[in-house]
Amino acid sequence: MAKRPRNTERPGGRSRGLPSPEALLEFLRDNPEAIGTREIARAFGLGSSDQPALRAMLRAVTRSGELVRGGDRRFAAGAALPEMMAVERAGSDADGFPLVRPVAWPGPGEAPLFRLVESAAGDELPESARALARLIRRESGETEAEPVRRLDTPESRIVGVFRRTRGGGEVIPADRRDKSEYGVLGHDAVGLPDGELVVAEELPSRRFGGKRARIVERLGPADAPGSISRLTIAAFDIPSEFPREALAEAAAAQSVDLTGRADLRDLALVTIDGEDARDFDDAVWAEADADPENRGGWHIVVAIADVGHYVRPGSALDREAVHRGNSVYFPDRVVPMLPEALSNDLCSLKPGDVQAARDGSGGTVVPITPERLDALYGAFAVLDRARRARGALELDLTEHRVVLDGERRPIAVVPRHRLDSHRLIEEFMILANVAAAEELESRHQPCMYRVHDAPDPEKLAALRDFLDELGIPGLALAKGQVIRPALFNRVLEKARDTQEAPIVNELVLRSQAQAVYSPNNIGHFGLALPRYAHFTSPIRRYADLVVHRALTAPAGRPPLAGEAIASTADHISMTERRAAAAERAAMDRYRATLLSDAIGTIYQARITGVAPFGFFISLPESGADGLVPVSTLPSDYYDHDPRKHRLVGRRSGRQFALGDAVTVRLAEADPMGGRLLFRLEGESFAKPRFTGLRRGRGPRRRG
Repeated sequence: MAKRPRNTERPGGRSRGLPSPEALLEFLRDNPEAIGTREIARAFGLGSSDQPALRAMLRAVTRSGELVRGGDRRFAAGAALPEMMAVERAGSDADGFPLVRPVAWPGPGEAPLFRLVESAAGDELPESARALARLIRRESGETEAEPVRRLDTPESRIVGVFRRTRGGGEVIPADRRDKSEYGVLGHDAVGLPDGELVVAEELPSRRFGGKRARIVERLGPADAPGSISRLTIAAFDIPSEFPREALAEAAAAQSVDLTGRADLRDLALVTIDGEDARDFDDAVWAEADADPENRGGWHIVVAIADVGHYVRPGSALDREAVHRGNSVYFPDRVVPMLPEALSNDLCSLKPGDVQAARDGSGGTVVPITPERLDALYGAFAVLDRARRARGALELDLTEHRVVLDGERRPIAVVPRHRLDSHRLIEEFMILANVAAAEELESRHQPCMYRVHDAPDPEKLAALRDFLDELGIPGLALAKGQVIRPALFNRVLEKARDTQEAPIVNELVLRSQAQAVYSPNNIGHFGLALPRYAHFTSPIRRYADLVVHRALTAPAGRPPLAGEAIASTADHISMTERRAAAAERAAMDRYRATLLSDAIGTIYQARITGVAPFGFFISLPESGADGLVPVSTLPSDYYDHDPRKHRLVGRRSGRQFALGDAVTVRLAEADPMGGRLLFRLEGESFAKPRFTGLRRGRGPRRRG
């Protein structure tokens, strides 16, 4: 039973109003099993009208990290973890098990990852969602997290599709982990057509009967153009409407007065962006350096929109920008960090595609002379050589894009081609980002670094085991070596012309730490750079705006420092992860939508992940991922070998291993959940390979 907080009611049982943040934190620490807003409200004597404000307070104390820090406590290297911790979902490991990381991690290095306990409710925690979790130390030395209460959003919020029934209707959740169906009473379903995307709120359950919900927002027909992005925006609770004050500030913005500013309009600045780019906030120029002491050198100008001039600290625009953290991109739209009056007008540059000029595409008019074009590529050649010399990580990963028709409906998912012009602008931007970090260090100003830690030793051990198992000469990752990006590059080069190259690239990526924002510089491992900051995209990333302000701030008066810059770094790292997860989820839904008409089609695929419940495959052309359940495999008992990433049949010795080529038939496509199920086709599986594996616990069987 929850401990009732002190002094929560007036005489006669009337509510005293919302508790203070301190009282709420004390209650949460004393009652880690308090699993819902209603229970907390009951403990404080609050009515139903107080619950929305209470939910907002819960989100605020979660974001603050106080549940982790416990007041003034901080984690030191090697210190014991607390019993309870606020965590957020952070993808899955190579075997498909869900992972979480601490919401706030003041300790050294990157925040650790914990596996979710399989039997806990945390199995259903969506990507980037948060929960208060109990940390359990296993005999193996691993720490697992058992979520006891959702923290990030009200647990009653459901995003899904409305289906009409005889008694009214029901909401089918888009989250494929939620298997419930929520009944909607007749009067709440009036005027709602079958197939409408909705946001609903769960109602208190009756003693007998199924779950119920009421509709709080309509998102439009599930089959309408744009429905996928609208659904995903709602599912990830991404802010999409600007406050009136922010819109008013953006509308009132005026063009910059050039007094006291350097005028670069005489330079032949050009933008270099793909055909589907949505932001144009940078332009470049280059010429050979005439200084005889710098023979072979180049003078490069990277011009970035002065967003900080329009978005002032503490303004409505600034408050909304830091709240959003970054823009979020979908195939048919962008949810911008700043209103369009800035992002698409005053702070946007006119595009000019340099690749078309380089290729000499007929009919293309680009405002750049051949001499200026040669200068850009000459400077790029020097930067490219420097990148290779310092040994930056060179992953060869295929990105995909959605092709839309004139009505914004998807017609294909195709590989995105990486051109020399894209590599050129990338190297120019990296150079500018390094220059910004170096300048702030020279001024002893606080900096919002983009940091990327070295890989975790456990992830390296898993990668080493897999490479050893492949048996390709020269592909092994030897123990005892100093871990540098160049070491991975040698592995990638050895695998380049093999059929295992895609999975080797993918596993090298999985072994890497996640890049985050931080005021504490630990360098950028992947780029092989000692200091790095994001500076070049202030239209779409708040981190860049922080760096801009620091560069223009008076000496000794940083606009953001101390605890403020640290908490901002944590917050925008979270919004970046949320955006990435939402963009992936939307791509999965687009792929499932396109494949929903292809049930029964046979595909050549490759195994990209192995778990006790089956294995995951990827279709190379579209990048679509799906599951082949263990229950559909040839009749046998299957043991999961996590170290070697494979399922092994006990009787037959048949193996399904990471990287294996398989033939599969599409069995099910769920467009709303972005889920694909496949079945093994024919005799595509590998020939029996007997391994002498010990029969352990937890076998999976079919037949």
